Amino acid sequence: MGAKPPELPELVRAQDRLTFIYLERCAIHRDANAITATDERGTLHIPAATLGALLLGPGTTVTQQAMVLTAESGSTVVWVGEEGVRYYAHGRSLAHSSRLLEAQARLVTNQSSRLRVAREMYAMRFPEEDTSGLTMQQLRGREGARVRRAYREHSQRTGVPWSRRDYDVQAFEDGDPVNQALSAANTSLYGVVHSVIVALGCSPGLGFIHTGHVRSFVYDIADLYKAELTIPLAFDLAAEPTIDLASAARRALRDRFHGGAFLDRCVRDIRRLLLPDEHEEDWEETQLENVVRLWDGSSRAVAGGTSYAEESP
Repeated sequence: MGAKPPELPELVRAQDRLTFIYLERCAIHRDANAITATDERGTLHIPAATLGALLLGPGTTVTQQAMVLTAESGSTVVWVGEEGVRYYAHGRSLAHSSRLLEAQARLVTNQSSRLRVAREMYAMRFPEEDTSGLTMQQLRGREGARVRRAYREHSQRTGVPWSRRDYDVQAFEDGDPVNQALSAANTSLYGVVHSVIVALGCSPGLGFIHTGHVRSFVYDIADLYKAELTIPLAFDLAAEPTIDLASAARRALRDRFHGGAFLDRCVRDIRRLLLPDEHEEDWEETQLENVVRLWDGSSRAVAGGTSYAEESP
């Protein structure tokens, strides 16, 4: 029969989990409530309920029971390319409540509320400025200037030359060291942010600034952290003699995420954007509610699992 799946209250909250583990060229199985990864060096046990995202690279095989366990534990599985620099697909969500998803859909489909959330995202990137009266065009201009300034400052700090951002997904090795490190670090950041978004039950495709892509919201949230995390990291790595920049970038970012503080921050930022007026305790209590209701018109809802058939006269 196998091990009993963990109960919802026993699962580790998204913000308290490990960020991500990248695996390649190994066989992935299940042992009780742990994921195992086996290669010629031996077997690694990974507690599924403590894992945010499992990134599966080339050469991995995974059993049906391992996927069942990750689904039961709310761990997101993401299939990625070599060294994690390309995204292909992902697994299911931890959340049972659709409240964040409904809030996201409501906010993104109204022009006024969408602009308000977009302004808040930009305000989180440069808190010293007032963004309340700026148009999207003005916000993009300020963000572009801020990013260019960050590239320039880190180039001067490390002595690494910088010309422009240049990345061809089909020719990763053709980029200069900074661009290679940036691409690899950003892809790892996208994977972690993506895992948080789907774990919370939000839609990766309903973006406020980015639009038209299945990961628009992922790019929205990841952009909050690039100037702080991936840009300085890329220049630091490019300044050192590193043979495998993609692997070095992924490991360095993983080390910076160690301890779970980033996951906690990412969860809080998403909740702040989508449900700014709700207390954290109330929100956490409803996230794992396994309750289905029926829409009753307007903003009303009634209990599901009940017969509402009228009695015959």
